[in-house]
Amino acid sequence: MKKGINFLDYLDVDLALSILTRLDNPADVVRASVVSQSWHHFVVANRLFKQLCLRMFPHISDLRFIRPNNESLSVDVETSNPMEWKILERDHKAYASLIQAFTKSKDNPKDCIACVIGASSTDRDPEESVVHTLFPIDRYMWGGSYWSSKGQTNPDVPETLIYKLISDVCVVTEIDIRPFAVYWEPGSPVYSAKSVRFRMGHLKSPRKNGIDFWHLPLQQPAEDKFIWSYTSPEFPMTQENHLQQFKLPEPVLCIGGCLQIELLGRAQREEIDGLFYICVCYVRVLGRPLSPAFELQGLQKSGDLQLKYNPEAFHSVLKSFSHEEEKDTAEPEEGARWEHVRQLENLLQIQSIPSHQFVWNDDED
Repeated sequence: MKKGINFLDYLDVDLALSILTRLDNPADVVRASVVSQSWHHFVVANRLFKQLCLRMFPHISDLRFIRPNNESLSVDVETSNPMEWKILERDHKAYASLIQAFTKSKDNPKDCIACVIGASSTDRDPEESVVHTLFPIDRYMWGGSYWSSKGQTNPDVPETLIYKLISDVCVVTEIDIRPFAVYWEPGSPVYSAKSVRFRMGHLKSPRKNGIDFWHLPLQQPAEDKFIWSYTSPEFPMTQENHLQQFKLPEPVLCIGGCLQIELLGRAQREEIDGLFYICVCYVRVLGRPLSPAFELQGLQKSGDLQLKYNPEAFHSVLKSFSHEEEKDTAEPEEGARWEHVRQLENLLQIQSIPSHQFVWNDDED
């Protein structure tokens, strides 16, 4: 080292890769790429950032990066050609930018739910529609604000709720759920699940991402329409009437913008009919969207996924992470807020309106 010897010159490629691929901190890969021109060439030519990215997010191994003009960023060629080297450099920057955005997005998370896709069952629709879970209140207008499953004699029958996030590419750090306490029953029993599990993924036909959601029935979304690329551990729920926080072991890069909540086991039996129900008052998903720096696209013929990298928008996305003022994490982004209102408006249009005039409470503005 005193003589400034570059040890990469004395090792074969496989051994050098075996050493450098053990770098699991993105900052260390950056440092390695700026040691010298030869180190930079080695890091870029062997796609060390891509390898690190795939170790961090193994569920994106089938994704292909493209530029905004649909130019592919991946090649499997020698690097002597200037044009081929330019593509490798772009590939290097795309994966490095994805890791950088992922790392910075974990700070100051926001509510990332855009809309409801559906529930596996609903007891009384629309009075107990899953749309109610978008709002952090347990009652509004003339009744409770909650979703209820259908009753079951078997307490082990699960239920699922599916939501669309505000971006097809999101970093999700935490999911919060508030079970519903049936305040009109003696003792206000809480109809919670015994445990929860979370899945994230995308529609099987991503090229129809913008329209397929509205064709799925709110009560029974077809499971065969989704591909779940991530599954969380199982988290126990408590039978308590408060917002229960489920922090994921590691932040998850959600590719496709679909989140499924599996409600496993039923803790409360209704006295009137003797059936077990699950009732949810409110759901909140905390994280950060990575759009417009990264956007998901589906190939028109094959349906395969590809990730569009927009370098011009990358720095503005990073700036929004670091310079945005702190807000209440219960408050969704403005676009998601209006989507919530749109769904509530549709719900109200099909509900029977009471004959007396209703006065909104202060907390229902």
